[in-house]
Amino acid sequence: MRHIVSLLMENEAGALSRVAGLFSARGYNIESLTVAPTEDPSLSRMTIVTTGSNEIIEQITKQLNKLIDVVRLADISDGQHIERELMLIKVRAADAQQREEIKRMTDIFRGQVIDVSDSTFTIELTGDGQKLDAFIQAIDSAGILETVRSGATGISRGAKTLRT
Repeated sequence: MRHIVSLLMENEAGALSRVAGLFSARGYNIESLTVAPTEDPSLSRMTIVTTGSNEIIEQITKQLNKLIDVVRLADISDGQHIERELMLIKVRAADAQQREEIKRMTDIFRGQVIDVSDSTFTIELTGDGQKLDAFIQAIDSAGILETVRSGATGISRGAKTLRT
């Protein structure tokens, strides 16, 4: 089962490696990992996407809570949440017909063309992972030159917050 674990941690050197080390030492896989400072410069928010049974996720959260750098954490996939991922994708767009088709697909998926050259378009697209996968399937895969994805990040819906 897929889980999204969101945590607040001290914004200090080595904190990220301690969290990643906890996963690797126990043989758990991290599907995606995003981390950035919060509104409080002393804290960072990390979002980890992993898979496992409820028992495994419970073990992971207990181990994460033992790390001195971790201030607070929650498995946001337990409740209603909003999840987004960013993708930048560079595609071949050499002729007018290709350009028009790529622009049409980008509009359908509510993306933006953020860079144009003589032979390429770079497109920015946000949404859940399924939406990004669907865009990749909808365009000609032979025309994809490069793809970069951020991994999922998320936040609980409503008044529920992850604060100190």
